[in-house]
Amino acid sequence: MQNDSIFERIILHIKSLSLKEKWAYLICVFFVLSAIYVFFHTPPKDFPLGQVITINSGESLQSITNDLYNEHVIKSPFWFRTAVIIQGGEKRVIAGDYLLDQKTGPVDIAYRLVRGQFHLSAQKITIPEGWNVFEIGDYLKKSLINFDKTKFVSLAKSKEGYLFPDTYFVSPTAKPEDITKIMSDTFDQKIGAVSGIATSTHSLKEIIIMASILEDEARTTESRRTIAGILWKRLKLDMPLQVDSTFLYINGKNTYELTADDLKIDSPYNTYKYKGLPPGPIGNPGLDAINSALNPISTKYLYFLSSKSGKMYYATTFEEHINNKELYLNK
Repeated sequence: MQNDSIFERIILHIKSLSLKEKWAYLICVFFVLSAIYVFFHTPPKDFPLGQVITINSGESLQSITNDLYNEHVIKSPFWFRTAVIIQGGEKRVIAGDYLLDQKTGPVDIAYRLVRGQFHLSAQKITIPEGWNVFEIGDYLKKSLINFDKTKFVSLAKSKEGYLFPDTYFVSPTAKPEDITKIMSDTFDQKIGAVSGIATSTHSLKEIIIMASILEDEARTTESRRTIAGILWKRLKLDMPLQVDSTFLYINGKNTYELTADDLKIDSPYNTYKYKGLPPGPIGNPGLDAINSALNPISTKYLYFLSSKSGKMYYATTFEEHINNKELYLNK
């Protein structure tokens, strides 16, 4: 009997039990195993559902364990480490971003980390033409996971006008620097294919500033090209541009919300108060607006306005322009 293994002794002991005792024994074993299973697969009560955890390349298992415990992803560091080692080994954890889309226990978390199950698919984001960095930041904060709008605006502000509006497929955990780079790189790629920039009498900066104004002032290619001709002419004649679109950048107001006091705001973007182009783009223009700035239509007009319906009205004199305002501005 001394040479019998523990397992054999247990079997012999069970055989010696009565039927009632065997059932009681099996029930106890079932509850014990069930409790163990539940323990291994039950997350902490404050599990951060919907959040993303990042495993850095080269990070030790101890460091990973500490981070997950502190972030309430696991409640038993010992059993998590044990599960990782059993399933793949300490150095088999795959670095990356993991979406916590389900409440799971330490064994399940370990399983995902060893097999690189990120549960993240590409997120489609669409940036409309003309949006400025504040509008883009608001949109990305709603569309991506834990997106830092403040950091994005800080990084992107100097690139206003040079972030190409388009549809992108990005990681739902993309960082501000990732978005800024991909939009900036796309702008460089797109602008390289635009003809006429090298031979233009205007600098790229002037063209982009003008294009950003055209995005908000007109809706069609023809009207954009016509307005571009008017605005370039006004600059040449040393007349103020007097465009309302820049106030969206100053105080968020559109043409129909502006007051007489708004027109007196002391801002370099106030083209009623200061002559010339504003110091920078007021948004990020698309190719149509850029091409319109490059290819203006020459007309006799010096004034324009857009009604609420989007129809354009042009005038050669200030008196005609005032008359158009009274007749058409609110239609």
